Amino acid sequence: MRYISTRGSAPALNFEEVVLTGMAGDGGLYVPETIPQFTHDELAAMAGLPYTEIAFRVMKPFVGGEIGDATFREIIDASYATFKHDAVVPLKQLDCNHHLLELFHGPTLAFKDVALQLLGRLLDHFLAKRGEKGVIMGATSGDTGSAAIEGCRHCDNLDIFILHPYQRVSAVQRRQMTTVLDDNVHNIAIEGNFDDAQAMVKASFADQGFLQGTQLIAVNSINWARIMAQIVYYVASAVALGAPHREVSFTVPSANFGNLFAGYMAKRMGLPVKQFVIATNANDILHRTLADNDFSKQTLKATLAPSMDIVVSSNFERLLFEAYDRDAAAVADLLTRFQQSPTALHEAPLAELRALFGSHSVDDDTIIEVIREAFEHTGELLDPHTATGYRAAQRARADTVTPMITLATAHPAKFEDAVVKAGFEGAPLPENMHDLMTRDERYDVLPAELAAVQRYVAEHRH
Repeated sequence: MRYISTRGSAPALNFEEVVLTGMAGDGGLYVPETIPQFTHDELAAMAGLPYTEIAFRVMKPFVGGEIGDATFREIIDASYATFKHDAVVPLKQLDCNHHLLELFHGPTLAFKDVALQLLGRLLDHFLAKRGEKGVIMGATSGDTGSAAIEGCRHCDNLDIFILHPYQRVSAVQRRQMTTVLDDNVHNIAIEGNFDDAQAMVKASFADQGFLQGTQLIAVNSINWARIMAQIVYYVASAVALGAPHREVSFTVPSANFGNLFAGYMAKRMGLPVKQFVIATNANDILHRTLADNDFSKQTLKATLAPSMDIVVSSNFERLLFEAYDRDAAAVADLLTRFQQSPTALHEAPLAELRALFGSHSVDDDTIIEVIREAFEHTGELLDPHTATGYRAAQRARADTVTPMITLATAHPAKFEDAVVKAGFEGAPLPENMHDLMTRDERYDVLPAELAAVQRYVAEHRH
């Protein structure tokens, strides 16, 4: 299996190289050169299998034989042994034909655990094979950092440095990062905002001389291995509801589009998906693009669903690459124009996207309303991101005959402010995290200065 860039100028890479590289050198994102295909019988045979076995069958073609089957199974088994539910990603029925796919049973209570538990182990495997060490450096507004730390804390060949804005993340989010005391985990509180932290991370990737030869590795959603791992739960949930013998639909709370692109890949691999519904908050670039062909950047709005507060949806580029029939030059031109001024998609690719994707945007008042409504009708307490999906599924689904699966992306305890605003006393943490607020913390506060951060990373790596 080879991987090519959506911009068309970077060299093709194998699986090991694409996992360690992240973003392509030409600024594009890597996608498989050919998309693996599953037959009707192969999909049907996955019904009733353990999640780890489905994961092995779905991901094996992307690995391309670069990891032995026995070793790959061990990596998968270790990744999902950290989840607190035997089904890993259980389904719950909300009404006669609407289901909730709970993706928050991992160690940090968010969907990102599904991919990052695997990615950390893949990185460690490949670095050990090469006899190398790596440094992960990332910025977080709360969720990605804790999931990345939990995915890498056990790795022998990785040091991880996560920057978060000092006193600008919730206590739960901070403690999920800073109470991890493993020697290879380093938390840095930046005296600035998230954009300051992100800018320093980007500058460090652009010039890695401060590491004196050690490779800097990205674990954000542009890394192909994260997309690959997320394809699995689309297949697992669909076959649990009768696929491939019948179609299913999915609603996905969406920001950077990695989660939704994984679903699209599942469909391209043969899964019978009738419709994807894109759910956004007030930061609605994806909804505006589909509904009005308004592909433009707007001012960021702070919302009750902060993990979806984005201006530019990075992984949408991968879908555009497919919609434009893999015309890298056309995609590069579109994205150049997008950076300069509002633009629009060509009619043919837009029509192709509209045939498969619906969309709906939800404001904060509606999020509060939906949390109350969903609890009243289903007994389920939703986090604010999942609430956007719940409403979008109601408003934008193509029909009520096709089973709808809405992705529950986080545990409500992670976003207690929204839950309290909806009129609830709060959302208790799961039993295994009941003592989170009393655990010892370890982090260092640094000024928002690139030199200070890079000096810290260089001095604290192993």
